[in-house]
Amino acid sequence: MLKIEIDARSGFCFGVTTAIGKAEEELAKSRALYCLGDIVHNGSECERLRALGLVTIDHDTFRSLRDAKVLLRAHGEPPATYALACERRIDIIDATCPVVLNLQQRIKRVYCEPQRPQIVIYGKRGHAEVLGLVGQTEGNAIVIECLSEAQTLDFSRSICLFSQTTKSLDGFREIVDYITAHIQPPATFRYFDTICRQVANRLPNIQAFATRHDVVLFVSGLKSSNGRVLYEACRRVNPRSYLVDTPAALQREWFDGAQSVGVCGATSTPKWLMEDCSRAVRQLMGEEDETGRGVGDDE
Repeated sequence: MLKIEIDARSGFCFGVTTAIGKAEEELAKSRALYCLGDIVHNGSECERLRALGLVTIDHDTFRSLRDAKVLLRAHGEPPATYALACERRIDIIDATCPVVLNLQQRIKRVYCEPQRPQIVIYGKRGHAEVLGLVGQTEGNAIVIECLSEAQTLDFSRSICLFSQTTKSLDGFREIVDYITAHIQPPATFRYFDTICRQVANRLPNIQAFATRHDVVLFVSGLKSSNGRVLYEACRRVNPRSYLVDTPAALQREWFDGAQSVGVCGATSTPKWLMEDCSRAVRQLMGEEDETGRGVGDDE
């Protein structure tokens, strides 16, 4: 019988768990609740919450609201969002991840220094978290996505480097080493390792998990940056790794000759969706009875 294991370390990070918990708590009160942007980069989870009454809006719609209740997701928002909410009497449910909030505050403090350095953020340009970070500097921070972009910085001016919380530790250290080697005194270089370890530690853990199985199903929303990074990490150590966003994406031929399947996911992947994919594999392989239980499953 095919052995299927769901990775115990996969699934929502603390920030996403908190945001969804706050949304469910408000929705249980039967009051209208908006969310500014997708609460999580997973379509299936967003659809579940939509069925409970959560309405996802964009920033244009947010600017047209008045006397409403709006949840801010874990990614955080720039100061302008809070100012607009105050102006239009919008009640904010703030679910900004504590790690992101701490990072925002650090950037704001550096930006307010008398001798303001170049504030550089290692992150994905246009990402919701990065937009919130850049907002702490009134739009003046420099965003770099890779080492080659770091090479274009002005090394004759002081630099202060931060990172989006979900970026690669290796990529960050590579940039730190390059700037350290090229800064031109009297200019100074400071850096803050603001990468979330709960997220960063997933990469080595998930690679170890992927090597234990013949086939790996990586379950993730297709818009998840974190999901793409972790999926590629799985594929590097196990070429029979497949990215799926729903059980409907499964293909029978992926499992030919396999004796074990590992099911894992991103920090934005709900456990229930990984469990649904596990059951779908058993159905696909003819290993579930009419009750939906896997043949040979323990009580």
